Amino acid sequence: MWSKARYRTLVRASGVYDLVVTVGFATPWSFMLLHAWLGTLHDSLGFGGHLPAFDALQMMMANLMGSIVCVWAWLRIRHPQQRFGRYDAAGRMLFAAWQWYALAHGASPLLWGVLLFEVLWGIAQWLPVRSVVGVDSPLAEG
Repeated sequence: MWSKARYRTLVRASGVYDLVVTVGFATPWSFMLLHAWLGTLHDSLGFGGHLPAFDALQMMMANLMGSIVCVWAWLRIRHPQQRFGRYDAAGRMLFAAWQWYALAHGASPLLWGVLLFEVLWGIAQWLPVRSVVGVDSPLAEG
């Protein structure tokens, strides 16, 4: 069971993690560099095959995901509220489901590392938070 203060720290930390992991997806130029690095990592680990090149539509979708996740991460860093942690946990379970789907359909095994962290962050943010009578209310979170 988390205390309110520790839970807020957890929500902030998950935002920092998301910002670090997804900032490379936010622009076409940063994503091209990230994609090249991930391709090299994929190849050096001997996973076989290559990461596919992205066309303009796929690049736009990656940039959209990166941009939105960076904004969401910044919100949680600046305002680490319990309700944001709960929404983030739900979002992580959705992301994990789509990552599992991608892995089942031949995505790079590099995705296993990301999937693991999605599930761990999701579970941690789903755990109970200890309430303090008279202090904990939706209006008390700021």
